[in-house]
Amino acid sequence: MVRISAIFISTCMVLIAGSIGFAVYLRFGFTGAESALVALGVLTALAVYNAIAARKRDRIETSNQLANLARGSDDLARQLAEFGRRLSTVEVRVETTVDRALATAQPLAAEIEELSALVKQLADSVAAQEVTVTNAMLAAERRAVQTPAMQTPTAPVVQHQPAAPPAAAPPVAPVVAPMPAATAPVAPAVAAPPPPPVPPPPVERKVPAFAGLDRDGIIAAIRRAIEGGGIDLYLQPVVTLPQRKVRYYEALSRLKADNGDLVPAEDFLDYAEAGSLMPGLDHLSVTRCVQVVRRLLLKSRDVGVFCNISSATLTDAGFAKFLEFMEANRAIAPALVFEFTQSAVRAMGPIEHESLAALAERGYRFSIDNLTDLRLDARELNERGFRFVKAPAALLFNRVGLVSTDIHPADFSDLLGRFGIDLIADHIENESTVVDLLDYDVRFGQGILFSPPRPVRAEALQGGEPAKESAFAPPRDTPSPIDRAQPLSAPVAAAPIGNLAQLARAFSRRV
Repeated sequence: MVRISAIFISTCMVLIAGSIGFAVYLRFGFTGAESALVALGVLTALAVYNAIAARKRDRIETSNQLANLARGSDDLARQLAEFGRRLSTVEVRVETTVDRALATAQPLAAEIEELSALVKQLADSVAAQEVTVTNAMLAAERRAVQTPAMQTPTAPVVQHQPAAPPAAAPPVAPVVAPMPAATAPVAPAVAAPPPPPVPPPPVERKVPAFAGLDRDGIIAAIRRAIEGGGIDLYLQPVVTLPQRKVRYYEALSRLKADNGDLVPAEDFLDYAEAGSLMPGLDHLSVTRCVQVVRRLLLKSRDVGVFCNISSATLTDAGFAKFLEFMEANRAIAPALVFEFTQSAVRAMGPIEHESLAALAERGYRFSIDNLTDLRLDARELNERGFRFVKAPAALLFNRVGLVSTDIHPADFSDLLGRFGIDLIADHIENESTVVDLLDYDVRFGQGILFSPPRPVRAEALQGGEPAKESAFAPPRDTPSPIDRAQPLSAPVAAAPIGNLAQLARAFSRRV
């Protein structure tokens, strides 16, 4: 549009200049050259006028635009100032609100902490009272059973006294006659509670496979099995809940006795500990587990193996070689978990903790099994490298009897999860247990419901990439077994819980 108007104006100016030149030529008698000069001068004047008029018009438009822009800038500055003022007001209000909330929450937090301490004391007192009441009831039952047994032999004595020799019959009658009167004061002496029975000394477990062998003979048999490859390796899966996908395996060992019977770990570990055979057994166990892990990692990276070892290995003189072997196999550290019993973890001292720290620095993780109660310091366990806790399902359901804990079992998984520790429920034997565990937010399960322990084929251990050897590793022609894990125990009946204990636990959960 601008170009058309410019062409039109230029055309008009040319026509006007030409017309004036032609008129001068015809009217005033100018020559052609003079007329052309006049026309050119007129055209130049018109062009200059048009340029000046266009520049003035553009200047006016530019001034108007600058004025509008200045007014817009002023409006924007006023709006920014208003926004800053409002933001300052909001910040002041937020700071005031936060200060008030902190001032209100601090006393409340102190009261809640004091209340939680009181509730914990109440729960401990109730649990102790319940234990005392139960012990009193058991003692009363024992006295009730023992009292008839003590009174039974006295009746025949009184009945047979008249049957004494005939010559003594006359004097016996006065003696027998006052007996009922004399029995009255004697009765309390008979009914008096007997002294508490002395617990019998612990009886060593009788294993049919070791029949006819004394303690030294059993230890010698275990030593021969370790040195001669008489221990087989079994694996039991640990599955995810509720998907039941195999995520880990626990390595279990079975000792092959001379008569061909398989002896589970719980039946020979006590003798192995008494004979100081645990370090050697653990060395063989770890070597075999490394071979299994390498074999499993060829098929899937999302798998791991729990390997049970004894705390005696951590303090053994050969731990340096053990650590050297673990350093050589550091690549599989995320898939190998060392497992200790709860009693062993509680009995650990500075030397054991230093050995655990050395293994943790190399990337290995730890687990606790064989729990007898739920009294665990999750923060301390996390700092020492423990990432798993195995608890029997009966313990989580409070079916093991008088179980005193600092936390309700339903909250135990959440407590461990806050510190990066996974809870594994073992000894699962029926579907109803799985349903109850889902309510407790348990992510992993283990038990004969999913699969019993199954032996590992010899070719599976011989094939695949061999484990790196160290000075403590056994000869290649000697199988390297493992484990001390406990077999599945029989289901434990639920024990009655006192009303006071239930009330205390319910109140602690609400708090």
